[in-house]
Amino acid sequence: MKNRTLLVLAAGMGSRYGGLKQIDKLGQGGETIIDYSIYDAVNAGFNKIVFVIRKSIEADFKEVIIDKFKGKIAVDYVLQELENLPAGFDVPKEREKPWGTSHAILMAKDKIDDFFAVINGDDFYGKNAFVVMNNYLNTLSLDDTKACSMVAYRLGNTLSENGTVSRGVCSVNKDNFLEKIVECKKIKCSDGHIINCENESLDIELSQNTPVSMNFFGFHPIIFEHIERLFVHFLQENMHNPKPEFYIPLLVDDLIKEGKICMKVLQTDAQWYGITYQEDRAFVVEKFKEMVESGIYPSRLL
Repeated sequence: MKNRTLLVLAAGMGSRYGGLKQIDKLGQGGETIIDYSIYDAVNAGFNKIVFVIRKSIEADFKEVIIDKFKGKIAVDYVLQELENLPAGFDVPKEREKPWGTSHAILMAKDKIDDFFAVINGDDFYGKNAFVVMNNYLNTLSLDDTKACSMVAYRLGNTLSENGTVSRGVCSVNKDNFLEKIVECKKIKCSDGHIINCENESLDIELSQNTPVSMNFFGFHPIIFEHIERLFVHFLQENMHNPKPEFYIPLLVDDLIKEGKICMKVLQTDAQWYGITYQEDRAFVVEKFKEMVESGIYPSRLL
């Protein structure tokens, strides 16, 4: 049996949500979104979980999330902190924001040595998404260092009624390989239209069917070397700007341009749900309730 790791990014600060989304209990049995993701991942064939968290939430996260999985699946965690920087770099005094999701992946470099999948800890991806990801990873050989994959969702199915969202907008070729990905940080639904309002002087309308990344990726372990190299470039360009983050879409887009990776875009009929804002919570709670009542999930996962 292959060692298939799911890397769960759970170090976010939840500033727009107003709390720790990672440990918010949304299911009828007190389950978190992470609980549903791990349940789906294990049933799809993943057999190891590595979490990326922050020191400030370590105790609460271990109590609510990690401890319940001990003895049931291989589980580990790493810490993502601002001071985790390459030699020669120090944290600027004005820096408060984390270094981003690519930096979060890098924290797990000593824990993973085979193809692995990455997800956000505060997103619900659906059963089928884990199946199609693991099935694709199982077709790959470690000799193919360029092989990567991502699960794509329809933009219209990933929005919040309560504010703007950030999405990786994708361009996909006829063979379902990713050509380009652009991180759009202020997408909203307005009067039935989907608008990218990141540029205050020019709103750009997007289609409901636009494929977007929700940070569900599959990577070869060589990705850690790529991140280390490109993170240095990112720091050199942004060290004195307290806001930019090294997002996964930025990493992926750079590596595609360099010809270092070939990213297969995987299709799924799974429904995505997320809690960007506190106002999103009631909707997601109701959806989990409906899925339990329809038999998709048991009333208690563990």
